[in-house]
Amino acid sequence: MENPIQLPNIKNITISGRIGSGATTLAKGLSKVLGWKMLDGGKLFRKINEELGESITNTDKRPDHFDLEYETRIKRMLREESHHIVQSHLSGYDAQGIEGVFKILVVCEDEKGNDKTEIRIDRIVNRDKVSVDDAKYDVLERERQHLGKFRRLYENNDQNWVYWDKKYYDLVINTYSCNQEETLKIALEKIGYSRAKSTIMKYAGKFNEKFDK
Repeated sequence: MENPIQLPNIKNITISGRIGSGATTLAKGLSKVLGWKMLDGGKLFRKINEELGESITNTDKRPDHFDLEYETRIKRMLREESHHIVQSHLSGYDAQGIEGVFKILVVCEDEKGNDKTEIRIDRIVNRDKVSVDDAKYDVLERERQHLGKFRRLYENNDQNWVYWDKKYYDLVINTYSCNQEETLKIALEKIGYSRAKSTIMKYAGKFNEKFDK
């Protein structure tokens, strides 16, 4: 994208979250405001699928080398490129130890930290216009498949490991208590967008971008 916003000490942003948590919505919002390219993990999966001629429909049947190639590409992008919003389950986990990456986790939890599964299912129904049963499969079964493979490939089959462990992230936003606008505002404030805006206004003299308040 032309003229991407420059952020202090941040060259890329990752956004992770369980299915239906709101990670994709936030990624799209940040991409639009910052002028950064958004990488949807699902699209990269499909691209690699075409290159390797493998099936990604069922995580349990997908060859391991497919997943390993995918995560390798994510890490390479985060190290070598800039001005990307990378949205995928493991992007924040992949970014551990890579400088200049701001890692965001989006959750949908009540005040006690319990996942609001029914809300995530409802979001999938409304977003993708699918049946409740199909949404339940996405939220419950696909998540089970993902975790099983991720634990085996990357965490020595640690059955307590989850990629949404908050220790991996610089910012955690709860979409159960925040709407889309609030979620975007929180993210922009934490990445220093307001400071970037002030710098642009000061040195560019006139900037025509419409900023959210």
